[in-house]
Amino acid sequence: MKTSYKVLTTAVLVASVLGASASFAAEEDQKTTSKGKVTFEPATGEGSVTPPAEPEKPGKPIFPWDPTDPEGKPQPGGQGPLSIDFASSFDFGKQEIVSGDRHYKAASQLASKTPIEDGKAPETSVPNFVQITDSRGTEAGWTLSVTQEEQFKTAKNKVLTGGVVTLGNTNFYSHSESAAAEGRTEVVLAPGKKEVIMVAKEGTGAGTQFAQWGTEETDNGAESVDLFVPGGTTKYAQEYTTVFNWELSEEIANQEK
Repeated sequence: MKTSYKVLTTAVLVASVLGASASFAAEEDQKTTSKGKVTFEPATGEGSVTPPAEPEKPGKPIFPWDPTDPEGKPQPGGQGPLSIDFASSFDFGKQEIVSGDRHYKAASQLASKTPIEDGKAPETSVPNFVQITDSRGTEAGWTLSVTQEEQFKTAKNKVLTGGVVTLGNTNFYSHSESAAAEGRTEVVLAPGKKEVIMVAKEGTGAGTQFAQWGTEETDNGAESVDLFVPGGTTKYAQEYTTVFNWELSEEIANQEK
């Protein structure tokens, strides 16, 4: 009986010690760390094309109509890390031949909120605009310029002498947290002369950026792109056209020029 008592006592003591060890381990929570990782690279290839959007409404895509194309299809957007996504064509309409000086206004940019089907022009519009995207991931800056290739002329080379296009009421927008590019509120074009439209200084201009002539809020889009024609210019009863060449450069222009 005495021996049995010692065995029982030993067993109880061992159990008590094991219980204390388990309790002590539970009081010390185990901790460790893990990490997250993501690397961004400049956009390239077909997937890098940024579709047009409403300058004043981030996240609102639109489908522009080109009034100079029979099917209304605008020029395709550029690819790569620094691209021109869209530039409005300017339609100054049909005008009567008169002998006095005249200012003609370009119609606003026709655009739909849904894809355009059956070649039917949209009934809604936004102010004319140009859109670029900088996805280089550097905020290194850039310059957007435009050159009117030559004076308005007919298919038979009859020139609209003295015609002057002015891009006015310019507003600049950014669809990213990077600050918007800057530029002059009014730019007067001359055939063959390059004019700066907007400049992103270093540390600005990343993401999708816009220059827009007029605003939806003030409803002056249809008054902001102007064509002046002197009264003394001979006008033929024909269509006159010109081409505007847009250029996006990595160099940062001096806006004083």
